[in-house]
Amino acid sequence: MVLASAEIEDLRTAKRLLETPGLAARIGDYVGAPIEKGFALLPEKWNAVVNKATRKSIAAALEFALWTMNDNRAGPPSNRWHKLAAGASGAAGGMFGLPALAIELPVSTTIMLRSIADIARSQGENLMRAEARLECVQVLALGGGSNSDDGSETGYFAARAAMAKAVSDALQHLARSGLSHQGAPAMVRLIAQIASRFSIVVSEKAAAQAVPVLGALGGALVNTLFIDHFQDMGRGHFTVRRLERAHGAEEVKRVYDGL
Repeated sequence: MVLASAEIEDLRTAKRLLETPGLAARIGDYVGAPIEKGFALLPEKWNAVVNKATRKSIAAALEFALWTMNDNRAGPPSNRWHKLAAGASGAAGGMFGLPALAIELPVSTTIMLRSIADIARSQGENLMRAEARLECVQVLALGGGSNSDDGSETGYFAARAAMAKAVSDALQHLARSGLSHQGAPAMVRLIAQIASRFSIVVSEKAAAQAVPVLGALGGALVNTLFIDHFQDMGRGHFTVRRLERAHGAEEVKRVYDGL
């Protein structure tokens, strides 16, 4: 089936959300300074801190997704309430500076995932299915690049393709073993692949919060931009998935590429 004009406009909006500049550009616009200034303030071993906090956050988010995300009530997503919650988390973290990241990030990531699930549900996803829940977690990998990316591996569909094997293996594991043995290799690989991309955005968030003048107010602002960025990723991703269910993945990608 050919996409209707209204569906093409939905896809156009999704592409705008998925392919526009990322978190660093948004923070720079609001803070009024290049984010590189914040990177210069980070400790030398900061990458190790970010990577550890990111993996912990993804693991917590995955556990949260598999055990609790089963709400299929009708209605629009509660984006505003989730932004307020994320902003409060960022304000609390901002008062204690960068050392609080290991505590604040799992909290804000879980809030963000709940918001992504809310958006998925509003786009017709059945959150009772493991596939839909893993797709929610996968959105965390769509908002940033990877250290291993090259020029041919950027963009929304390339990011999805890079994650496809890990998601498929995780689904097979869940089908065989259920929610037990989450430390299985398939789940560990999924966490590692998502973390490799999510950590890029977390580094940008941390760099912004490293600027001394921002403090608690800046932490709230950065976290609000953080969740707003991934709400956009979720809205775009689950719009594409809704259209794929109706028209097939190949047709949607063909139209998407032509917009």
